[in-house]
Amino acid sequence: MSKLLVSATGLAAATALTFGATGPQAAASTTLLPAGHSFSAQLTGKATFVAGSTTMTCTASASVPTTTGANNKVPAAPANHNAAGPVTVPVSPPTFSGCTTNISGVSVTVTSNAANGAWTLTTQNGAPVTGGFTIPKGGVVLKTSGLASCTITASPSGPTTVNGTWTNGAPSTLAIANAPVPAAVTGGFLCPTGNQSATFSATYRISDTTDPSQQITVTG
Repeated sequence: MSKLLVSATGLAAATALTFGATGPQAAASTTLLPAGHSFSAQLTGKATFVAGSTTMTCTASASVPTTTGANNKVPAAPANHNAAGPVTVPVSPPTFSGCTTNISGVSVTVTSNAANGAWTLTTQNGAPVTGGFTIPKGGVVLKTSGLASCTITASPSGPTTVNGTWTNGAPSTLAIANAPVPAAVTGGFLCPTGNQSATFSATYRISDTTDPSQQITVTG
């Protein structure tokens, strides 16, 4: 049972990640299209948080545009192009629901926030094209109830990034596989308190909400 809540920490990776770059080589130019269009990120399949033999699964997750502001919106030209690296866009904190654990008698809720900074989506043209969500400090909080009542805060010390592979399509997708995540766990008996780490996996559909007949794509 002591491994239970480490699984909830699967939401973040190294902040020093350089998208699409290898060694000292400069990153390729990146263009995110269509300029000025809003988009949503919708989970397809399941999101899993794993540590050891413990798995927590969520069946729904989404980041959607806001009625005002720049969240989930491709920058207007020329800001949607970076000749020397990635393009970064602020996004709404994703929601998570339908979450369960593989431990009998333990339930879980997952909430996200932007209290300590913005969530962002970064895309980098290359072979393959890459993308990732950056989570601000404390940007995901998981709470369990039942046999164990614990609180798990992902990215407790500062922003971290979960990186994945971007595939242009109808819609485009961002697939994140086993991305490592730091977390801090607090609680009572049976909670593995202290600093922990785990992995996060999920695939998101990135859909154009301004004009559903068009696609959000990453090019050079």
